[in-house]
Amino acid sequence: MKVLKLSAQGLPQSWISLEQAVLHYAADEVRWEVGARVALFRGGHNAITGLQSQIGVSSIIGTKGVPNINPFELKPGLTNSKLFARDRNVCAYCGRHLHEEELTREHVIPFAQNGKDHWMNVVTACRACNHRKSNRTPEQARMPLLYAPYIPSLWEDFILRNRRILADQMEFLMAHLPRNSRLHA
Repeated sequence: MKVLKLSAQGLPQSWISLEQAVLHYAADEVRWEVGARVALFRGGHNAITGLQSQIGVSSIIGTKGVPNINPFELKPGLTNSKLFARDRNVCAYCGRHLHEEELTREHVIPFAQNGKDHWMNVVTACRACNHRKSNRTPEQARMPLLYAPYIPSLWEDFILRNRRILADQMEFLMAHLPRNSRLHA
């Protein structure tokens, strides 16, 4: 289980472990929290009061401080699993919905024609379509794209990089997605 760590301004920073979240609570770095309480950590007993220390962890925390980076300038890392999730496991050429192991990363402009490996030049394709298209552009292969590639937003990237998102975390992230995002159901 991961906790969604946000900046104090509410921008996503990272997915962190429960243990990392407890360290933020213990260091008094949590400015605010939303979502469900997902864990309760118990510590030692106070010698004077006899009370046991406890730290409750919420699924979404906002931490103090201002990040050194502009999150809107970040480009999400390109991985096959994030690409397939962006494209909803649908082949860009035949439109079939397939399992991840049956899909490939397909370069719209192939490497052989100076294509690059970046979000705006890759789509999800089944093995048969990728083989049929070969080292040609969609126009050369007479295989038009069914959808256009795009670079995921910061919010989309946080959804794409974590497969086990809690309902309240997903609701929070989905509320910030661009209207034209393919991640809307």
